[in-house]
Amino acid sequence: DLARSPNFEQVMRMLKQAVTKLPKDAKPILHSDQGWQYQMADYQEMLRKHHIKQSMSRKANCLDNGAMESFFGRLKTECYFGKRFETFEQLEKVIHEYIHYYNNERIQVKLKGPSPVQYRTQSLN
Repeated sequence: DLARSPNFEQVMRMLKQAVTKLPKDAKPILHSDQGWQYQMADYQEMLRKHHIKQSMSRKANCLDNGAMESFFGRLKTECYFGKRFETFEQLEKVIHEYIHYYNNERIQVKLKGPSPVQYRTQSLN
């Protein structure tokens, strides 16, 4: 679910979708930056209601969530940096295709070769 700019409705849709996939005994931690949408009372109430611990990066400190910062850097570089798209929908399609590729096919040096999905599957077996 991509948007042209941050919006609270999109964030709440994401959170509601995530909650439906949680096992009953889960005690998840949801990490974000300090964006205004993550500080809204409705968002924080939904986290409390579903026993989700909120974690936020320190202000102006990208190192607090280095793994995701690294992913988004790769996404920008490998997926769309320097390219032009005729429509927002074209960009959205390319991003969705890249995320599928990244998770299912792209080798990961830190995992010694397999894609994230392959690694997780091996770990569960």
